[in-house]
Amino acid sequence: MYSLLFGLFAEMALANTESIAYKPNKLTHVEAAALPLVGVSAWRALMENIGLSKGQRILIHGGAGGIGSIAIQLAKNLGAYVATTVSANDNEFVQGLGADQVIDYKSQNFEDMLHDYDAVFDTVGGETYRRSFKVLKKGSGVIVSMLEQPNSELMNQYGIKAIFQFTQADRERLTKLAQWVDQNNIMINVEKTFLLDEAGKALDYQKGVHPRGKVVLAV
Repeated sequence: MYSLLFGLFAEMALANTESIAYKPNKLTHVEAAALPLVGVSAWRALMENIGLSKGQRILIHGGAGGIGSIAIQLAKNLGAYVATTVSANDNEFVQGLGADQVIDYKSQNFEDMLHDYDAVFDTVGGETYRRSFKVLKKGSGVIVSMLEQPNSELMNQYGIKAIFQFTQADRERLTKLAQWVDQNNIMINVEKTFLLDEAGKALDYQKGVHPRGKVVLAV
């Protein structure tokens, strides 16, 4: 079984039965450990808050990260056209996940390249969030951010619906996520694994790099 627990590094833990579900059969235990938070975040954003459907266009910021890498695969599975922002060395990685258009956020301005998009999924925040309003369809576009509260001034200026998402996982969402992963052979990228007593090293590692996917502590 796997679960979503916050702020916890432990060999054993008590968990509410409503926050656990059986792990996907096709994933290893290490891969399954990396899935709940990022997977449910992507699932809620695209399936519940955006309602993404076939033929729509979405911009996913931070496509090489844990949430973004799952969101790209989910969006493609739904039949959407996917643009994503990453650093140049992550170009090939996100193309392998299915991204249709890859933008180097360090050297290219995504708002000059993309127009009339149906949705934006923001995992970066700050100025990236504010610039994202420019790429959306006026009157029907939706932006979901994991970091920013809705900006009423920008919403009114561009005619955009903005949503702040705080991830909440439960048995139902985790079960649906596990079924989807098994049915579609979804890739869970674990960039590096540390032992449990190396938790400090794992946190320091994440400060210095932007991992492709997730970093996992192994018991």
